[in-house]
Amino acid sequence: MTAAHPVAPLNEETVHRLRQHLDGRWGHVRESARKLSERELFRPVPGLSIAEHRARTLAQLLSLCDEGMTGYGFPEAYGGGGDIGASITAFDMLGMGDLSLLVKTGVQFGLFGGAVLHLGTEIHHQRYLADIAAGRLLGCFAMTEHGHGSDVACLGTTATYDPVTEEFVVLTPDDEARKEYIGNAAQDGRIAAVFAQLVSAGQSHGVHCFLVPIRDEGGQPLPGIRIADCGPKAGLNGVDNGQLWFDAVRIPRQNLLNRYAQVDADGTYRTEIENSTKRFFTMLGTLIQGRISVAGAAISATKSALTIATRYADTRTQFSAPGRDGEVVLLDYLVHQRKLLPTIAKSYALHFAQSALVETLHEVFTAGDPDDPRRRELEARAAGVKASATWHATAAIQICREACGGAGYLSENRLPDLKADTDVFTTFEGDNTVLLQLVAKELLTSYRDHFGELDVLGTVKFVANQAVGNVLERTAARSVIQRLLDAAGRDDDAEWTDRGWHISLFDFREKHLLDGLARRLRKAAGAPDPFAVFNQCQDHLLATARAHVDRILLEAFVAGIDSCPDPAAKEQLERLCDLFVLSTVEAERAWFIEHGRLPAARTKMLPGVVNDLCGQLRPNAVGLVNAFGVPDIAVDVPLLR
Repeated sequence: MTAAHPVAPLNEETVHRLRQHLDGRWGHVRESARKLSERELFRPVPGLSIAEHRARTLAQLLSLCDEGMTGYGFPEAYGGGGDIGASITAFDMLGMGDLSLLVKTGVQFGLFGGAVLHLGTEIHHQRYLADIAAGRLLGCFAMTEHGHGSDVACLGTTATYDPVTEEFVVLTPDDEARKEYIGNAAQDGRIAAVFAQLVSAGQSHGVHCFLVPIRDEGGQPLPGIRIADCGPKAGLNGVDNGQLWFDAVRIPRQNLLNRYAQVDADGTYRTEIENSTKRFFTMLGTLIQGRISVAGAAISATKSALTIATRYADTRTQFSAPGRDGEVVLLDYLVHQRKLLPTIAKSYALHFAQSALVETLHEVFTAGDPDDPRRRELEARAAGVKASATWHATAAIQICREACGGAGYLSENRLPDLKADTDVFTTFEGDNTVLLQLVAKELLTSYRDHFGELDVLGTVKFVANQAVGNVLERTAARSVIQRLLDAAGRDDDAEWTDRGWHISLFDFREKHLLDGLARRLRKAAGAPDPFAVFNQCQDHLLATARAHVDRILLEAFVAGIDSCPDPAAKEQLERLCDLFVLSTVEAERAWFIEHGRLPAARTKMLPGVVNDLCGQLRPNAVGLVNAFGVPDIAVDVPLLR
């Protein structure tokens, strides 16, 4: 049984239409970014010293400000475009070039500017946003601490209110509480958005965000501020990461970003969100843009690496073969196709999932309703896609490096720098393992609010039976998914390209893992040490989350295919989706056999089917990566000249 009919060859017109479809709603932003990147200032330059790299990165950032590329997400009243989706799209495009610029831009406009925009109120917006958007006021996002990492709720920095002077006193109580790895802190930042425990009238009210000046206009640290440089890193050395300590630094009461809580002059604490846990997660939820942006940046960096490696593989020859004149092109080897083509296919899946995330974020945050039920689901989806995209980037760029042999190890060919710069993405904006646990917990608890105080088992069983269908309705057109499922063939004789069968396999895996997790967690209800039971289930939690994310990627791919207006481009997407699904099932075939879903005789055929798909797509490999639209200057490397 063959995987599919032969795929039509890709011509330049179809590649162009495929790129237009991938560019999507904010295609004009992508095109503007491509044109801007043609300037020599934005060419990635290997081998710079730290000082040179930082200076170049700052010059690039200020140039972006001059060109209006950094203000998309800020309100029009402060010189912005009022378009959150455009803002994230522009950030994604930076991921194809020097990633130090991407991270410094993200710190300045996404994290620091985002904190002021989303956690502040009108007084903060009027005072700061125009200068932030224009690059006149550079800042930091000081959340992470040396001793607490991802555990934001337990940060050690305190901001204690003094009603006599109407000031907050910001203190680093010990070295474990120093702010660590803070972008823009070592050199360029003048003010920091500092996350600290708010204490007033002797009572702690949890973590809040405060604006703390750290340098004067001449660049010197202010009294009570101690700054240290993190020094050389494995990558991203154009970003001036630093450490911050606060020695009883006094700031005005108005420097509390008070969208969700206020401290009156007499020290009275007021908030409309009485539940401290809900208040904490509401504040952090407004900063979800950073997590989504990191996912997009990882996908963009992967596209650059794949473009370099695939173009190289299509021209580089190695070894002669009997009956052939000359040496064989690398991409004609099956093992090389196996390296690159499934990686390209998953990158397309991630692209469509990321696009769906950006669309949802834009709609939710433009509407501005803090109680929008889509916010909670968006946070879990963003966590899952971020983890998948960044792990994929790490694996894919390594594949590309190896696929280019020794040339791939030279900095001049970008792959080592891409590898080093993206490595931190797996722990940046949330450690991936922690994020996947967040996804799994959301699957187990997302409907509890609708059903009161159910016991653990009752809640889990309900979610196990209902979550899949409900999430399906949100992620892709329900009618499209249901139509495909209704037409799905049987496991023993379904066509390999049967999309309904594909969806049913991914659904089954997620639901089975969720059911099993529910049964294991049942023990926690009456156990003397519930944490021990939960701790023993962490591997199962992660497996459930990965299965959930795989299904999200598939649904996004299906939606992307369904919305493609060009038949020739749609055909390419169909075959890529087949390869994404079947290579995933091939990797998980032991699980499907063990759990009685696929017979061993059928799974034995899978490697041959995947090989066949790779062979069919091989002639179009270069066209498929060209459709990513990576700017020429980002892939202008010696091994391709």
